[in-house]
Amino acid sequence: MKQIRVHDVRFFAKTTLQLGLVSLVSGALCATPVLAQAAVSSSDAFNFPEDISFIARQDNPNDRSATARVNGNIITGTEIDDRVALILSAQPDVQLSQEDMQGLRLQVLRNLIDETLQVQEAAAQDMPVTEEEVKSAYERFAREGRGMSPEELDAYLRSVGSSPNSIKRQIQGELAWDRLLRRNVAPFVNVSEGEVTELKERLEASRGTTEYRLGEIFLAATPANSEQVLANAQQIVQQLREGGSFVAYARQYSQASSAIVGGDLGWIRLEQLQNAQLETAAAQMSPGQLVGPLQIPGGYSILLMIDQRQIGMADPRDAVLSLKQISIDWPEGLSDAEIEQRGNAFMQEVQSFQGCGDADARAAALGATTVDNDEIAVRALPEQLQPILLNLNVGQTTPPFGVLEEGIRVLMLCGRDDPAEAVGPTTDQLMAQMEDERINRRAQRYLRDLRRDAVIEYN
Repeated sequence: MKQIRVHDVRFFAKTTLQLGLVSLVSGALCATPVLAQAAVSSSDAFNFPEDISFIARQDNPNDRSATARVNGNIITGTEIDDRVALILSAQPDVQLSQEDMQGLRLQVLRNLIDETLQVQEAAAQDMPVTEEEVKSAYERFAREGRGMSPEELDAYLRSVGSSPNSIKRQIQGELAWDRLLRRNVAPFVNVSEGEVTELKERLEASRGTTEYRLGEIFLAATPANSEQVLANAQQIVQQLREGGSFVAYARQYSQASSAIVGGDLGWIRLEQLQNAQLETAAAQMSPGQLVGPLQIPGGYSILLMIDQRQIGMADPRDAVLSLKQISIDWPEGLSDAEIEQRGNAFMQEVQSFQGCGDADARAAALGATTVDNDEIAVRALPEQLQPILLNLNVGQTTPPFGVLEEGIRVLMLCGRDDPAEAVGPTTDQLMAQMEDERINRRAQRYLRDLRRDAVIEYN
C-alpha cells in the first residue's frame, strides 16, 4: 500500500520537520492549497447581538490551566513543558513575551489533546501502537534524522529542557493517525481518470503563466475592534521583520484555514485570491518579501511571497553555476580617497582578466584572494545577485560588492548548466496528488469529529 502523505493540524509540526521526524514516521506533508479569507466561518446562523454582555463574569477568558484529562487520560504540565522547550530550541533567537508564551502553551495543549484522541481512537479500533513500534521509530529517527545514537539524542533533548518522551509521544500519535487514515479514510477516496484528464488539460492550457506561492496571516476584525486588531497585526509584522518564524506566527495567530499549514496558500494564480488589493500587492512582490497588514473585507492580511514560477516551464534559478570569488582587503588607515582609487584600480584590472583560467595568477599579483565553488544553484545565492548572474556570460564578473571601507569582492562566472526543460506531472502523479488532497480534507473532518465527541476536563 502506498504511503499516505497526511499530517494532522499541529503547531509542533514545524519543529518535527526541522528534526526530520515526519519523514521517518508518516511520510511527506501534502497540504491542500486553501484561500485564507474563505476560512473564517460565517456566524450568521447564531444570530449574535452586536454587543455581547456576559451573564457570569470571568476574570480572564483566556486564563485556562495548561493541563487536561482527555476521555480519562491525563495530559500533565510536564508534558507541555517538554514540548514547549523542544519548540523553542528550534528557534533559539526568538524571544516570546509572557502573552505569546501563554498562547504557545495553550496551542501545545491543543496539539497534545489531538495526539491523545488519535492514540485512543486507534486503540479503540483494535490497532494500537505498541511501545516496541515507538522505540523502533525513535531509534530510526535518531540515526537517520539526527545522525545520533538514541542515547545521544536522549542527552540532547534533556540539554534543551525537553525529554525523549516528548518525541516518542508524537511518534505514537503519528503512527496511530497514519494507520487510522490507511484503514478508515484512504480506501474510500476515489479519483476517476476523467478528473485526472480534465486537470491535465487545464495545466497544459495554463503552461507559461505565472504561479505564486504565498503565505498569509489573516486576522479577522469588526468595526468595533478594528484598531486593536490592526495594532496586533502591526506588532506581528514587526516581529516577523526581526526574524520571527512566519510559519509559527501563522499557526498561532491566523484565523484562516491555512493556519494549519503555517499560512501556506500553496501554488496559486493571483485571481484565486479573489481580492483586488491582495492581487495588486502580490503582483509587485518578490520572493522573500513581506507586506502588510493590508485591510481587506473582514479583517487584515499579512502576505509573504514564498516563491514564484512559470507553470510547466524550467526555472532559470535552477541553473547550476561554477563561480570564482575574487576579493581584496585594504590595509588600515587609508583615507576615503585612497580607498576609492584602489577600488577603481582593482576593478579595472579584474575587467581585463581573460576568464577564470587567468584569474588566480593575476589576482595573486594584485594581492587579492580567490575562492571557487563549482556547483551552486542560482536560487541558493542572495536574491540581489541572482538576476545579475543569470545575465552574465562566462568570464564576466558581477559589480563589486561588500563594505567599501574594508575591501571589495566580485564573482566571476566560470560555467553554467541550465536546468532541463520542465516536464509536466504524469497521470499517476496527478492522481496521487488529487487522492492526497482528498485524504487530507477527510482527515481534518475525522479529527474534528474526534474532538467533538471527546470528554475533556481542564484541571
